[in-house]
Amino acid sequence: MKTRLTLLALVLPVLSFSQSKNLSFEKQMIAYESYESVGIMDVDKDGIPDLLSGSYWYKGPKFLERQLIGQVKRYGEYYEDFSTIPMDVNGDGRVDFITGGWFEGKLTWKENPGKASEWKEHLIAETGNIETIRAWDIDGDGTLEIVPNTPRKPLAFYKWVAPNQFEKHEVFETQGHGLGFGDINGDGWGDLVSSFGWYEAPPDLRYGQWIFHPTFNLGDTSIPIIVTDLNGDGMNDLIAGNGHNYGLYWMEQVRKDGEISFVKHDIDPYHAQYHALEWVDLDGDGKNELITGKRYRAHNGKDPGELDDIGLYYFRWNGKTFVKNVISYGPFGEGKGTGLYFSTGDLNGDGKIDIAVAGKDGLAVFFQK
Repeated sequence: MKTRLTLLALVLPVLSFSQSKNLSFEKQMIAYESYESVGIMDVDKDGIPDLLSGSYWYKGPKFLERQLIGQVKRYGEYYEDFSTIPMDVNGDGRVDFITGGWFEGKLTWKENPGKASEWKEHLIAETGNIETIRAWDIDGDGTLEIVPNTPRKPLAFYKWVAPNQFEKHEVFETQGHGLGFGDINGDGWGDLVSSFGWYEAPPDLRYGQWIFHPTFNLGDTSIPIIVTDLNGDGMNDLIAGNGHNYGLYWMEQVRKDGEISFVKHDIDPYHAQYHALEWVDLDGDGKNELITGKRYRAHNGKDPGELDDIGLYYFRWNGKTFVKNVISYGPFGEGKGTGLYFSTGDLNGDGKIDIAVAGKDGLAVFFQK
């Protein structure tokens, strides 16, 4: 069943308010499973995007048919499936995916068999507790590197070098809860960011030494931390949320005598569990919007704000501040959150960006109208 939702601007003291050019979405519930990750990929090679979440893939564009790919282990309220990163790992022309989890601490990939059967799991590395995983082209060769967020464990990325083979590159001895990538110091190389500070990339990524800059300590922050030049001053800023508390904010980069520091600006201090963020051009105007929302029952109801109503939002940057727009909001069963890893893409071929979100509150798609 689909329910038509029209976005409304939510008035908050620190936010600009606008009802013009609001986007509208149509919500379609896909499943009431409680996996926290969903990826968009063409599983069956028919040219139409499908969804993959937890133990199942859902055939696009209607997502009414689903097929079991294998049972995911459960630990209490959690499934050991904290990301869904599409990648053809074995080079057979079929898209596989990369995942991992907190309890077993293993970075793995699951092989698309090309038929209705179980997807075989392959170990990439034993990393320690994985909060979630992201992928960026760190070395600029056009292929994504895999970067697990392992709080209070070593920071490393894994480079695909050949079918079924990954090469580990160590960055630093520890990282925090939170992970981002982008050029912080303007030297043309992408740096890594965690809640503990930022890690300056060397020109030689294979053998060079990364330099840690403990410029800030953000606590249990979002994955990813967005790196972008918001105010157009030529220096990249940060956008981050509190993954296990209240608050969404941006960090303005400033420099004095060659030293880099950041000034914090609130975006939304009134909602909690901003654990997953995406920076995407939703309306096709050439400017990105911030998509984020609440991770429902992130710590099984024990975090500040976890029992508040659930929301999914997009924020427009107007050059000075963010304008908040509600996509979905309400109590459990009405509002919808983001889980640990959500995905965006054109799911129905109409040229507009849609949003697929999983979580302990179910799996849903928001089709942009």
